[in-house]
Amino acid sequence: MAAETAARVRAPKPWYKILYVQVLIAIVLGIVIGWLWPNLATNDWIKALGDGFIKLIKMVIAPIIFCTVVSGIAHIQDARKVGRVGVKALIYFEIVSSFALILGLIVGNLVHVGQGLGAKPDAAAVATYVKQAEAQKSVDFVLNIIPDSVVGALARGDILQVLLFAILFGFALMALGERGHRLRDIIDDTAHGVFGVIAIVMKAAPLGAFGAMAYTIGKYGPAALGNLVGLIAVFYLTAALFVVVVLGLIARFVGFSIFKFIAYIKDELLIVLGTSSSESALPQLMEKLERLGCSKPVVGLVVPTGYSFNLDGTNIYMTLATLFIAQALGVDLTFSQQLTILVVAMLTSKGASGVTGAGFITLAATLTVVNPVLVPGMAIVFSVDKFMSEVRALTNITGNGIATVFVSWWEGELDYAKLQEKLNTQIDPSDVETAITTG
Repeated sequence: MAAETAARVRAPKPWYKILYVQVLIAIVLGIVIGWLWPNLATNDWIKALGDGFIKLIKMVIAPIIFCTVVSGIAHIQDARKVGRVGVKALIYFEIVSSFALILGLIVGNLVHVGQGLGAKPDAAAVATYVKQAEAQKSVDFVLNIIPDSVVGALARGDILQVLLFAILFGFALMALGERGHRLRDIIDDTAHGVFGVIAIVMKAAPLGAFGAMAYTIGKYGPAALGNLVGLIAVFYLTAALFVVVVLGLIARFVGFSIFKFIAYIKDELLIVLGTSSSESALPQLMEKLERLGCSKPVVGLVVPTGYSFNLDGTNIYMTLATLFIAQALGVDLTFSQQLTILVVAMLTSKGASGVTGAGFITLAATLTVVNPVLVPGMAIVFSVDKFMSEVRALTNITGNGIATVFVSWWEGELDYAKLQEKLNTQIDPSDVETAITTG
């Protein structure tokens, strides 16, 4: 019986049943429909396909984070280890985020894509984002980590609030010792069940990717690109350079290939590409990283925290977009102002995490501090921001994956044998049986 089950798992799927192939076809179809039939693509029901899929994924994010973090901490005997992992993760986040900001600044100074654009910004178009940016204060961000109620945090799916409660609950379960083992086992089993739910939901990923992509192209269209195609191209290339060079060197230092890692999480990357939301792939990314040989405590702490503190794609976007707007408006930024971009962007990227349109809000907050004259220029990039959000999300999720592997290695809890084995193995997130038995 076991041999039959193993044979069934190893049997290759037909190409048309492989999730990433389905998602890729759905994205292409979405682009075609949005381009040729924009009126159809902007229909509310088409938009609902993408929105509905993201809501299905967000439905399980809070339970997955809670179960993974609680279980990981409860299995640890040394409470100091949790703090050690957290400190290592934050150190890594700040160093790599700095590289992302500096790279964006260097490329923005070398390639003057905004020069000569002669744009006339419309301040009214971005007024809402500017107000939200002004409302984002550091003290409010810190206080917002503490939920008004545990039930409310779980209901809203606020990642940092759920993470805080899960850490406290995990420590409490650890302190119970033998008495807490039964509850810990129940939480472990619950996590397996939720992974099964994710596998079922992932079968709808092609529909979600189709709806989101068709609506985006239909609403903004190729015409929206206009003269801004240069900014989009430079941003795409800079993000690719960051992933291949910076993250590639980190991966090589640990002992694996960045290209094999990208191939390993290609399903998640395609889903992010189709939905423009890195959260849409968070649960299955956590699952895959555990299978890759990263320890459960590290995955549970680093991935959710990284979604708020390790936004490499957003950092690149902010420095590039700031310089682009300055060039387009004919404003020369001094060296000290450009250094200010680095410091301010490092802070604002944390303060607006978890907010709808976070990339645009952080840009508004950064421009306000660096030079208020640049704020109306946000309208220049407003029309194409949607096209750049995909790359922000793709870079963010890849960066968080590499961060988790690195911190696992730094903590001495990376299973190298499993790492090499899984990087050469294809895993379909929509395989319900695999998700339940190995999740």
